[in-house]
Amino acid sequence: MKENEYYNEIESFIKKNEISKKRRIIEENYDTLNNYWNIGKLIVEAQGGKIHAKRGEELIKKWSIQFTKNYGKGYDATNLRRFRQFYLILPKCGPAGRNISWTHFRYLIPIKDENKRNYYINLCIERNLSKRQLLEEIKSNSYERLINKMDNIEIVQNRKEYSVLNDMKNPIIIKVDKNKIIKSEKDLELTILSKIEFILTQLGKGFCFIGSQYKINNYYIDILLFNIELNSYVVVELKTRKLKVEDKAQVEMYMKLVDENIKKSTQNKTIGIIISKEQDDYVVNFVRNNDLIPLIYEIVRK
Repeated sequence: MKENEYYNEIESFIKKNEISKKRRIIEENYDTLNNYWNIGKLIVEAQGGKIHAKRGEELIKKWSIQFTKNYGKGYDATNLRRFRQFYLILPKCGPAGRNISWTHFRYLIPIKDENKRNYYINLCIERNLSKRQLLEEIKSNSYERLINKMDNIEIVQNRKEYSVLNDMKNPIIIKVDKNKIIKSEKDLELTILSKIEFILTQLGKGFCFIGSQYKINNYYIDILLFNIELNSYVVVELKTRKLKVEDKAQVEMYMKLVDENIKKSTQNKTIGIIISKEQDDYVVNFVRNNDLIPLIYEIVRK
């Protein structure tokens, strides 16, 4: 065989091995969660149901001594309590068990508000969040900043029709160095671009970065995004001053340019965002269907 043929054959084995490793990790994670869930279920049954927490605590203390002696600290009293709570908050292991690791659940289980907890579980499932990303969402009060908080949030089973309003937060947060001074629209643009991945998650689900100073005809759009969930482009205009009437007209013109020049027939109409300064805060204004939806854009100094 030639050198490139050897290379290609070796690469095929590497790919096969990596796929197998990922599959084993997924299967191992599901087995682990399934076992922990069943342990929790048996603890609840042994104590006589979830309302008899006192008897459950006695059993946990007694059993944990022997389990720890035989199998290590992973089965101490603290973890047995977690397994019990895991079963109580998740009546069925279901899709959550296949998409979220036990490490995630260790941060999700202590959340007492069911709607809040299910919101973060859904985020992990839908966005495939890492443990670090989940912690960032929790620490930034992602749930508390939702504009439209739904009652009786259920863990996702099937993909539902998406609305940007369902995932919209207020305030939207960007973290910058404490010594950073934003004097111009270019400074604001560079600040946003330096944190673009985090900013996109703040805006909502499905936002992707296309480009900055994106040229269409003789005009330059500050930032151009695309939202996969909404199947539409999103133009972003930056202002380091208060919002003016003509700003909305400017963004609507950019939206029209995108619709006429790069939007495909299978895609929905373009959305607009204007970031403007109001006193000491920046405000994100969503422009859609001739309406403005104002949100606070909070700059946090690290």
